[in-house]
Amino acid sequence: MFPPSRIVCLTEETVETLYLLGEQDRIVGISGYVVRPPQARREKPRVSAFTSANIDKILALKPDLVLTFSDLQADIVTALVRNGLDVHAFNQRSVAGIFDMIRTVGALVDASERARRLGGVLEARLAETRSRAERLPKRPRVFFEEWDDPLISGIGWVSELIAIAGGIDIFPDRASQGARIAW
Repeated sequence: MFPPSRIVCLTEETVETLYLLGEQDRIVGISGYVVRPPQARREKPRVSAFTSANIDKILALKPDLVLTFSDLQADIVTALVRNGLDVHAFNQRSVAGIFDMIRTVGALVDASERARRLGGVLEARLAETRSRAERLPKRPRVFFEEWDDPLISGIGWVSELIAIAGGIDIFPDRASQGARIAW
């Protein structure tokens, strides 16, 4: 069905994007890790963690589309596809990839123009941040930790944002390789 009217989002970024596009009423299920926007946790049933999902609960919601992220959810995607659901798996690893994800989500829900405008607003904020960062007297060295057990650091888009904000990623080699276990 196009555009889909019942969407399950198994990661926060697609939930947040749909809310920013004004398309939150399409969302019928979310990941338990969703914290933005805060009302999503109050309004939407939780159907998954990040690497596990309640397939029966998802099927009961009768989604037209399930949005996922990365190879870490491949087993979930396989189970959903085997149960006849349409799934789109994103894998954004850079700031440009994030903007591509926003445009794709917009296209999937027939909100391409709103997604283009949202991308423009976010790009302008990044340009403003970059401009302000160029005036910093000192560039701070930054360590970003995504997860503590196992310790994971080195994410491309995070490293890009650190640089845009005027910082120096202390593990830039890890960011160019994708998320990695640091130690």
